[in-house]
Amino acid sequence: MISWGLLIIRLVIGLSLAAHGAQKLFGWFGGYGLKGTGGWLESIGVKPGYTMALVAGLAELAGGLLFASGLFLWAGAGLIAATMVVAIVKVHASNGYWVSQNGYEYNLAIIAAVIGVAMIGAGDYSLQHLFFK
Repeated sequence: MISWGLLIIRLVIGLSLAAHGAQKLFGWFGGYGLKGTGGWLESIGVKPGYTMALVAGLAELAGGLLFASGLFLWAGAGLIAATMVVAIVKVHASNGYWVSQNGYEYNLAIIAAVIGVAMIGAGDYSLQHLFFK
């Protein structure tokens, strides 16, 4: 049952973060693409906005896919956690803890989940287990 639980957590969090990356990079799933996301980042003082949108989008997409698949789990978790730390520092920390006030609650929960899963391991239902038993 542990491997099933890890699979559920990895898929939901990993694919959600990959989708956020696709929003930033390609404008998929209601996103604004690189130009729109870059413009928003510039508007909140994160410069150069386009480049930072590209970096964040790639980290979310790659990190999310690695985390979901369980392949190189620590790398995926690290990319996701680093992206969430930047989001906390640059956007959410000044708003306090609660997500209802645009705080960092959600970002911190994601960090805890990805680091916790990485510490446990991907489980039996992962590409890591399949390729590197």
